[in-house]
Amino acid sequence: MNAGRVAGVFGLRGELKVAPSRIGDDALAAGVDVRATLAGGSVRALRVRALRRHQGRPLVSFDGVDDATSAQALVGAMLAIDRDDVSLGDGEYFDDDLVGCALVDGAGAVLAEVVAVEHYPAQDVVVVALPRDGGAGRAMVPLVRAFVKSVDVRARRISVELPPGLLDSQEADEA
Repeated sequence: MNAGRVAGVFGLRGELKVAPSRIGDDALAAGVDVRATLAGGSVRALRVRALRRHQGRPLVSFDGVDDATSAQALVGAMLAIDRDDVSLGDGEYFDDDLVGCALVDGAGAVLAEVVAVEHYPAQDVVVVALPRDGGAGRAMVPLVRAFVKSVDVRARRISVELPPGLLDSQEADEA
């Protein structure tokens, strides 16, 4: 799972500034193993030694990265953690679990298929492919309680109650 990106070096002792993903902001902690994919594509296994915050941003220290020179080699690396190291709260889902789910109405009719999840400051949204036009039409559906009634990732279904025209108006805007 994407935990974030190493944004830069902080100080002389090997601390790194991290731009965390939503998962990484909660999951990065001392003792967590991460995989750092470097700019050249090589992967390096690391263990978080310590994590602290400075001006709201996480600063991470890794075992074996003890100075600014060794830390500089990690700048730009994408950090990933194992799915099993992530604890989700009630009503939280991995993006990968939602992609491929059918969006269904109260009667069980399939309205669309989730093709992506996007994260915005106000709310998360699912991007859906509309079945008409061979799935070429796209729409965005906010993941809010007013619209989403239940999510069953095992059954690959998201039950929704959408306002009339929500899916139609977005498809027309893209045309």
